[in-house]
Amino acid sequence: MGWHLYILECAGGRLYTGIARDVEARFRAHAAGKGAKFTRSYRPERIVFIRPFESRADALREEHAVKKLSAAAKRELIRAGYR
Repeated sequence: MGWHLYILECAGGRLYTGIARDVEARFRAHAAGKGAKFTRSYRPERIVFIRPFESRADALREEHAVKKLSAAAKRELIRAGYR
């Protein structure tokens, strides 16, 4: 099982970006309040983007790049992307 970059749509239309091996399990953790501080404040509503990577290092590099994007650019990535 490889690593995945994922984007969640959260309460208020906010976007959260992360990496995980099992995105569905990570989503459930976020939804249960056991994820990041951000998702405890803004509950995740759905997974809107998933992109697979061979290694954790590759996924981390992409996560860092995506987190630098504006919300509009992230939404464009979602429109053009996986999931």
